[in-house]
Formats: sequence, C-alpha cells, structure tokens
Amino acid sequence: MRATLMYGAGDVRVENVPDPVIKHPTDALVRITASCVCGSDLHPYGSMKPEDGPARMGHEFIGVVEDTGPQVTTVKRGDLVVAPFAISDNTCEFCREGLHTSCSHPQANFWDGESEEGAQAEAIRVPLADGTLVKLPVAADSALIPSLLTLSDVFGTGHHAAVMGGVDERTRVTVIGDGAVGLLAVLSAKLLGAEQIILMGRHRERTDLGREFGATDVVAARGEEGIERVRQLTGGHGTHVVLEAVGHMPAYQQALGIVRPGGVISRVGVPQYEEAPIGMGSLFRPNLRLAGGPAPVRAYIEELMPAILDGSIEPGKVFDATTGLDGVPAGYRDMADRKSLKVLVKP
Repeated sequence: MRATLMYGAGDVRVENVPDPVIKHPTDALVRITASCVCGSDLHPYGSMKPEDGPARMGHEFIGVVEDTGPQVTTVKRGDLVVAPFAISDNTCEFCREGLHTSCSHPQANFWDGESEEGAQAEAIRVPLADGTLVKLPVAADSALIPSLLTLSDVFGTGHHAAVMGGVDERTRVTVIGDGAVGLLAVLSAKLLGAEQIILMGRHRERTDLGREFGATDVVAARGEEGIERVRQLTGGHGTHVVLEAVGHMPAYQQALGIVRPGGVISRVGVPQYEEAPIGMGSLFRPNLRLAGGPAPVRAYIEELMPAILDGSIEPGKVFDATTGLDGVPAGYRDMADRKSLKVLVKP
C-alpha cells in the first residue's frame, strides 16, 4: 500500500510500504477513507533530523473495518469508524477516569509512537480496536465526514483545553493561536457558554472563521502589544482562562501576561520547551494554575458527536483544502507556509 513518510525537516514522501496485518487478537485492519495533516505534524516538519527518519506520519483518520482479530467484539467488517490520536483499551483505571492518553495497557500508545503505522496512508492496523475505535452512524461519503474527522483530534483537543480551563458562562476566555485547534477551542468555549472569547491570531480568513465559531473579539497583535490590547478589552485585568494552542515559548509568555489573577492557563499546543516560568513572579504570586495536556479525545467523542450529526455545529470548516495521497507533501508545505489551515486527505 501507499503511505506517507517524513525523512527529515521539509522532506515528506509518499511511498509503497508493506500492507498492515493483524498481529494481536485485539487488532483491527482499517481501510482509511479520510485523514489529514495536523498542526503538530509541522513541528517535526520544521526540525526533524535525517537520522531520526523515516517516520510514518498521520494520527487522525476515519475508515472502514476490513478485518478484525478474534477477540474484537465492538466493531465488525464493513463498519465506518473514527480513531482518536491515542490508542487505549477504554477499560483500565485511567480510561475509566477519562484519561485515555494515560492508558495502562501495554499496547496503549500514541499513533506517532507506532513505527509501522500512520494514518496518512491507505490502510492501518489498529491495536486495542474495541477500546480505540468508535463506530460512526453515517456512510463513508457523508457530507459530515470532515466534521466527524475532527473528533479524532482537533475538536476534542480544543474541547479539552476549554474543559481543563474550567470555561463556563461566567468566564472570559482568550484563545492564543488561530490554527485548527485554536479555532475549535473558540467553538468549545462558545458551547460551554463563555461570555467573552478573545481570539489572538493574524490571519484574517482564519479569524473570520473564529468569529463564526463564537469569538467576540480578535487581537492581531502579539507580545506586549497583544497583551496590552487584551487587557484593554477586559477592564485591565485579563481573562479568567487562557487557552494556549500553539506550543512555543512566546505563546506561553503571552498567556502569562493575559491571564487575570486566580486564572488558568490551559495548554494543548504541544510544548516545544521543557522549562518555563512557574515561580513567584509568574504563576505563584497571582495564584495562577497551569492545566491542559494531551487531550483524551476518546473520552469526548460520544459527547461531541450528536451536535455534529444534527448539524448544529460544523467543526469541519477548519478544513480548507483537500488532496489525495500524492498531494500530501504539498499539503505540508502549504500548512507550514500558512497557505492552508488544515488539509483533508482522501487516500
């Protein structure tokens, strides 16, 4: 079959690789009908060393079950399914607490940790299929597919940011980042009732979508200028919650300047740093809390899906380009160059 591999920074190729096969009785084989390029894929795209490649790429997908191991009971051949970006058994202590990204099963993993699998491909082997896969009540050609695909990562991640930040009808929120996760954090904050949602982003077509999703204000400025503008919009105090959907240090520093005393910084942008200000002059004195983390999107799929199915929300609007596998390398370039927001892949 054909699959996407990254050989190093800026070097993405589509090549023939061995077809996936069932290795464990709890596996399923899925023919991928829709996948995408993620903003987090751009981190290695900008920095991967050649000695660390080639790496199979892609961790978001919808597909049709083609075969299952003998112990798989919740999905069967012919089912259309969506998979979260983390593999989990959905039964361990952590999964039962809604923390599927910390599943204790030995086969639990992130797709990016499965060296022989990737979702930007024609097919994939799914470990722990009963816990990982969720059956979809639509056909593979449904107009809802782009929105349902966001359940595999970006919508669940934006929702996780808002939930971990404690967003409700009494909170003012700032979202840092106008990528797909940031925009869907706006949508999530709106769904949770936030009274004011400030989106910090520089790309007009994206921030216009952010307004459609519920942003009440847009701030294009960054750094100290951006911080001052947010404070002007919030009576000088900042917002109760900051949803940080970028992952770079300047975004974290911006969040520190924006959050009001007693507030929460909820990070879901994959941090590209290990050290950050957390002491007296940053988090401690103003009683700030730091939350977030890799979103256990499996815990949110059943909660978020009904609003997509009934048409009341359309998170799939974050996809502004569609390609086949041959166009995936160009899709990476376009996203890295900010020519595309998020690229939908139809193998």
